[in-house]
Amino acid sequence: MSRKPDATTVNPPDLAVALKYDGTSAPRIVAKGHGETAGRIIATAEDHQVPLHHDPQLAKVLSRVPLGEEIPRELYVAVAEVIAFAYWLSGKSGPETD
Repeated sequence: MSRKPDATTVNPPDLAVALKYDGTSAPRIVAKGHGETAGRIIATAEDHQVPLHHDPQLAKVLSRVPLGEEIPRELYVAVAEVIAFAYWLSGKSGPETD
């Protein structure tokens, strides 16, 4: 599985949460941080052309999910919309498989 996130949800410049979806289970939190760490996550996402989604409320909720954990079921619809939009922006039809 590629470690490159599929989308990064941000509340610039204070908070960023990177999500990875492999198509076999729920999306996972692969990076998150506040302040300077958030800035590095956002810069890395931009460097790797990972779409950024600006949603302060969703970013705050996702930041409470432990690193490496799947998102909770209650967030499936909101995160599915973010990932679908990220795929659309990047011209993908779904998760990449290695």
